[in-house]
Amino acid sequence: MEIRYEINSNIMSNIPKPGEPVRGSRSGAPIMALFDLFGRRWAMGVLWVTCENGPLTFRDLQAKCEGISPAVLNSRLKDLRDAQFIHRVDEGYAATPLGEKTYRQLVPLGALAKEWAKVIEVSE
Repeated sequence: MEIRYEINSNIMSNIPKPGEPVRGSRSGAPIMALFDLFGRRWAMGVLWVTCENGPLTFRDLQAKCEGISPAVLNSRLKDLRDAQFIHRVDEGYAATPLGEKTYRQLVPLGALAKEWAKVIEVSE
């Protein structure tokens, strides 16, 4: 299934963009822009929580992301909305189809990370 995206050219955001240099890379490779975005404090966590819990209000999302400040949550929601991973719905914030697809791709990476943690633990 092809996902269609609405491009809002009025967005003046500082999200990393494919085709432009980003933190850690001058190549402009899309994967590097994605890693830059998800490397921001709480970005991946906010997407993860939203995908696992469905639409959440700001307050509920803050409660599920234990320890996140309102300012950081607000900033990450703006970034993730500008990048079209999260959108506003009647019930609060929810993952877009692209956000859901990204989450499904990250779940196996999470399992790999747990396996890696065990390897590192054994080698120490």
